Amino acid sequence: MAEFSCLQFVSSFAFEAMQKVDVVKLAALSDPELRLLLPCLVRMALCAPADQSEAWAQDKKLILRLLSGVEAVNSIVALLSVDFHALEQDATKEQQLRHKLGGANGESILVSQLQHGLALEFEHSDSPRRLRLALSELLVIMNKVSDSNGDFFIKSSELFESPVYLDEVADVLCILQAELPSLLPITEVAEALLHVRNGSWFMCLLVANVPDSFSEVCRGLIKNGERQDEESVGGRRRTEALRQLCKMNPSQALNVRAMVVEECHLPGLGVALTLDQCKNDGSEDTVTDLVSFVSGLLLGTNAKVRTWFGMFIRNGQQRKRERSSSVLWQMRRQLLLELMAILPTVSSGRIGEDTADTDMEPNISVYSALKEENVVKASAMLRLYCALMGIAGLKPTDEEAEQLLQLMTSRPPATPAGVRFVSLSFCMLLAFPSLVSTPEQEQMTVMWLSWMIREEAYFESTTGVSASFGEMLLLVAMYFHSNQLNAIIDLVCSTLGMKIAIKPSSLNRMKTIFTQEIFTEQVVTAHAVRVPVTSNLSATITGFLPIHCIYQLLRSRAFTKHKVSIKDWIYRQMCETTTPLHPQLIPLIDVYINSILTPASKANPEATNQPITEQEVLNVFNGLTWGENTRCRQRHSITAQLLVLYYTLSYEETLLSNVKPLAVQKKPKSYSAALMDQIPIKYLIRQAQGLQQELGGLHSALLRLLATNYPHLCMVDDWMCEEEVTGTDALLARMLLTNRAKRHSPKKLQEAFQMVSTNYTQLMQTLEDLMLLSASELIPFAEALMLDLYRLLDADVPRRILQIVNQLWMLLNTVMPRRLWVMTVNALQPKAKLLRQQKYTQNDLMVDPLIVLRCDRRVYRCPPLMDITLHMLNGYLLASKAYLSAHLKENADQDSKPYQNNTMGVMGQPEAPEVTREELKNALLSAQDSAAVQILLEICLPTDEERSHSTGKVLKQQGQIDSLSESMENTQETLLSNVREVQCLICCLLHQMFIADPNIAKLVHFQGYPSELLPLTVAGIPSIHICLDFIPELLAQPQLEKQIFAIQLLSHLCIQYALPKSLSVARLSINVMGTVLTVLTQAKRFAFFMPTLPCLVSFCRAFPPLYDDVTSLLIQTGQVCASHVATQAQDIDPIITRLKYLKEKAEVTPELYRGAGLDRIKKGKTIVPESLDPDVLLCQRVEATFLEIINTAVVGV
Repeated sequence: MAEFSCLQFVSSFAFEAMQKVDVVKLAALSDPELRLLLPCLVRMALCAPADQSEAWAQDKKLILRLLSGVEAVNSIVALLSVDFHALEQDATKEQQLRHKLGGANGESILVSQLQHGLALEFEHSDSPRRLRLALSELLVIMNKVSDSNGDFFIKSSELFESPVYLDEVADVLCILQAELPSLLPITEVAEALLHVRNGSWFMCLLVANVPDSFSEVCRGLIKNGERQDEESVGGRRRTEALRQLCKMNPSQALNVRAMVVEECHLPGLGVALTLDQCKNDGSEDTVTDLVSFVSGLLLGTNAKVRTWFGMFIRNGQQRKRERSSSVLWQMRRQLLLELMAILPTVSSGRIGEDTADTDMEPNISVYSALKEENVVKASAMLRLYCALMGIAGLKPTDEEAEQLLQLMTSRPPATPAGVRFVSLSFCMLLAFPSLVSTPEQEQMTVMWLSWMIREEAYFESTTGVSASFGEMLLLVAMYFHSNQLNAIIDLVCSTLGMKIAIKPSSLNRMKTIFTQEIFTEQVVTAHAVRVPVTSNLSATITGFLPIHCIYQLLRSRAFTKHKVSIKDWIYRQMCETTTPLHPQLIPLIDVYINSILTPASKANPEATNQPITEQEVLNVFNGLTWGENTRCRQRHSITAQLLVLYYTLSYEETLLSNVKPLAVQKKPKSYSAALMDQIPIKYLIRQAQGLQQELGGLHSALLRLLATNYPHLCMVDDWMCEEEVTGTDALLARMLLTNRAKRHSPKKLQEAFQMVSTNYTQLMQTLEDLMLLSASELIPFAEALMLDLYRLLDADVPRRILQIVNQLWMLLNTVMPRRLWVMTVNALQPKAKLLRQQKYTQNDLMVDPLIVLRCDRRVYRCPPLMDITLHMLNGYLLASKAYLSAHLKENADQDSKPYQNNTMGVMGQPEAPEVTREELKNALLSAQDSAAVQILLEICLPTDEERSHSTGKVLKQQGQIDSLSESMENTQETLLSNVREVQCLICCLLHQMFIADPNIAKLVHFQGYPSELLPLTVAGIPSIHICLDFIPELLAQPQLEKQIFAIQLLSHLCIQYALPKSLSVARLSINVMGTVLTVLTQAKRFAFFMPTLPCLVSFCRAFPPLYDDVTSLLIQTGQVCASHVATQAQDIDPIITRLKYLKEKAEVTPELYRGAGLDRIKKGKTIVPESLDPDVLLCQRVEATFLEIINTAVVGV
């Protein structure tokens, strides 16, 4: 500024000497420089130091010697001799007085009546009065600043403007601030000095005499500064003051700049400090600090900083003041100079072939080669200008635009940095097409794009970079052809690394160049197929790859439109993949499947891509075929195998979902069931589970497809078993793996099985060793294990062997469930079927899952093998549902036409065949499930041999033991048997089935099953409580058998689940029994009440409030029977008398009824009747029921 032109500021050398108290450097200062630092030096020499060392004593002597020859020292010594305590008190009183008067200028306590002007009074005054004059004037300015509310002003002060007294006033200011720091904080003094002329000079002197306050003063000035400093006089004065402070202490300039960015104030100061730094550095080898600083502001993650600096750029362009004094103009000029410094020179190398093209246009300049050392700087410069124009809204001048275009269209060397530079240049050309304004520049751009196409292969081969600019060119061309301008904008922003607002309309000219002059659609598709696949494609390879181009071409149906086969390219790319999975692979497969099944247009339904052949699918899984070669080295990576598995599953699902649309065209062929059986789906899923982080969303996508199409491979039991297999137990097993276990072979296992009848020890040892192997290592032993499984059905096989076989089977089930199930079902067939060599296939078992239960009957009493059988049954029931659903979808188009033709109603409206077929399928599945449940319940029943054995044992026990308690204990011991264990396994499966589909439970109980199984099913199936919902409906059935079954079931449910709902249903059943009593004939009444009357005992035991209703029902039943007997003229007085006696003597003690007869009644048996009349027998049943209820009520059991 002009006001500082004649003033001498403190040099950086002098400030450093003061900061470090370097006496030698201080002695080297000139007299004018030393004069500026006298206040601090004099105080340093006169005040008692805290440092009492000998070194400081010597330095102090040097300082005194230095000050001895300076005349101004005497005046400063006089200033230090004043009573500062009294001065502070007077200043405080004056502050309080001004506060009371509201800031009005009244009588001053510090300064009495002034006879002359302030400057003249200062000259004539002694040291105490000078201090008072300066302090009074400074306090006035500080008060005015605090009352200004941020509005800037210039305070005209004769004391601070007179050039004659500036040195003396500066001395007074420094002494005042040093002696009165609480009254005059240095940050507030610095803020006040901004509002007087020569304030920056005073501020620098003040800080130079207190060097430790530099950072504090700078932060205070920045914090109180404007957000946009060049918009106001105050902002420019503040920026200039801080700039002078940083010139005085250049080592802290970058820290001050960091404060500017942190506070988002004074952007011009940050740029100015950076420009000063660039002038001092002068480095040309690396990216300059100006480029790095501005790029960091605009491309950083702090949106507040980005907006703040962008506003500085926009406001700076609108300013009407002189350009040369604008910090923005200085920054643009410096950036242009740096840009011109790295501009390439004309190359004499690989451009000869381009010069021939320029003969037609002599005005077009030849392309220039960019030096290798300037490539990184050029890339940084391009990104900076992109940020300035796209984010900050900078409008380039003609000169800037011309130089930028020259840099963008230059040729870098074939290095990775060169590839990056070309990509950035290309994207900048798309982002700012206005840089190309003349026909000559447009022709130059076209030639440069042609060079990119021609040199892409050379750059990729030389640099070794997989993601080169050739793929980006191809991708942009495809976007232009499909008019996906927003996708081009996203691509440009992604490559540049910034979000730029690009109008789609601005790309029209570039679209014309690409689609008509460089890349036609046919050229694009032909070129894309010839592009080699990316080797070892993974997510670590960034940038734009051939896969991006193929994906866009598939989406736009360019391949089918121009009849270009893309199947082989996609197959090769899937095979050339590795982890971590590239995110574009799954979308590529999805759009490829869609292009196979959906034609590009209705006019041309044949325009589809070809699917991958079955042989190609199988080739990917070479090395995973079952048998001895399982451990051989796989040809393809696990990623490729998972991708092909995803393709096949997704293809089949999409094909089934589009059966109706595909019915009007040639239906694509689905993959055969034999192919799917050869793919180790579960093994691959298990491998994918351990690679979830590296496979991205592929694992979840595969699970979704499995749950839909292969639900039998997604059973909860299997997942829980896998958790055990992959846990710490498996790790411990690997540690205990012995060489003997590794030497086992399927042949040795088969030999051990053949010797099981004579020597089971060898088989047990072999199986124990196999338990240490992993699931994958067990695969070769699966066939041998299943081949001789029937040998384990003999009664003398140790239970330990059976348990180990069960564990091995479950382990193999985690990797090869479908093939294992087929082998197991065939191995457990009865001997008659084995002799006929009847082998079931996977398809047979899915069509009829009940084949699993047509096994050797000895399996029903072998719990470990029965566990395996139930697991397979559950799986095949789920598989059958999926199979039938798929079959329904596949044949929907075939069955709908004849149904519509032959099922016309009276009004000519066809019935809905799809609904009918769906209902038939559901009915078939329900029948299938209920049949399985009925068979399983039948298995729970003891056989005739088991019944006779149990009866003989009980009779023997009754002959030897008379005590009822001991008999019960022995009965409990008999429950610990294979039958009981099989019953528990079956109940667990039924529980799962009832939870999965409650309708199965309803259907089974409406069908009914032996009542002797009710205690087992109610106690063993926790989900059977849902029967309470439909028992009222079952009671309403007209068949007596169903009503009897419902009451018997309810009696057990009431004991097991004594709930309010059970009480209401029990009361309903009692009412039903009372109603039925009045309408049934004698024979039906006897058939109904004989099995249902004992159920009333359970009702009363569970719900005592039902005693009255039950008693009334029993009395009514007895009376009906007695009346009927009376009509036959029989003597029934004893019976009636007995019933009345029981009703009147209900409180009789239970000891009267303890005996053999009561025991027989408890067990549901009747006393041997004297008459065979049904009514008499029913009366006896009523009496026995009465006795049991009374006994239960009194004893409480």
